Amino acid sequence: MDAEMIRAYCLQKKGVTESFPFDESTLVFKVMDKIFLLMDLYAPQISVNLKCDPDRAVELRERYDSVRPGYHMNKKLWNTVTCTGEFSDAEFWAMIDHSYDEVVKKLTRKTRAELAEMT
Repeated sequence: MDAEMIRAYCLQKKGVTESFPFDESTLVFKVMDKIFLLMDLYAPQISVNLKCDPDRAVELRERYDSVRPGYHMNKKLWNTVTCTGEFSDAEFWAMIDHSYDEVVKKLTRKTRAELAEMT
């Protein structure tokens, strides 16, 4: 797992953009202008912040040592996930998908309709 693989995975999703709104090292992915993933490109290990359903967030933290409350984020709604090999790539991609889905479901009806119309 590397930053370029995560970047490619995120950018293939509908309505996703990338930017550096905070500093030159924190790459941010947004769906329809709402953040769903943050990644420090200069961290010693690949680590991302992902939005998460509060109950699932707790479950993941209990299951994996490499999933912690979101660094500099709302600890109830965000997890920091470090790629240590503790979980499969499929589980990691599912965490990203869940984060994307959590953000999409909170979009306004109008914005969700705009997203649905994108190709």
